[in-house]
Amino acid sequence: MLSVEIPGMNPLELRFLVMDYNGTLAIDGELIDGVAPRLRELSTSLEIHVITADTFGLARQALAALPVKLHIISSDKQSQQKVDYIRALGAEHTVAIGNGKNDRLMLRDAQLGIVTIQREGAFATSIQWADIVVNDINDALDLLLKPLRLKATLRD
Repeated sequence: MLSVEIPGMNPLELRFLVMDYNGTLAIDGELIDGVAPRLRELSTSLEIHVITADTFGLARQALAALPVKLHIISSDKQSQQKVDYIRALGAEHTVAIGNGKNDRLMLRDAQLGIVTIQREGAFATSIQWADIVVNDINDALDLLLKPLRLKATLRD
């Protein structure tokens, strides 16, 4: 578990990290450099889940050696599938990271929502409903690896 005290907020008690794959962890289906070692390190404090429609069909292979649970969703009502997934885990203990339209509901409902912009861009509503916006997935993962950064960004 990752516990973070933030002035002006209830403490974050995070158990689960749920992320989109394409546009978040990967660009054009290929895992972004630097992600794998960060996921390995984060797996010591968070249970990591990747939920994706797997547009390029490469997620299973790219994530096979990493300590993550992969959940491939259907092409129908993806945003609802993603939010249902984090609710089943416990949204109040989940940090969600994504960028697309189909991530907006999980970003809104998660205890902590982080949107990445990167080369694929980000859906405007996802940006509005996230708690934090970053340029790069490695920056997002580093917020969790170095929680004082979360404190600096979220304190009131």
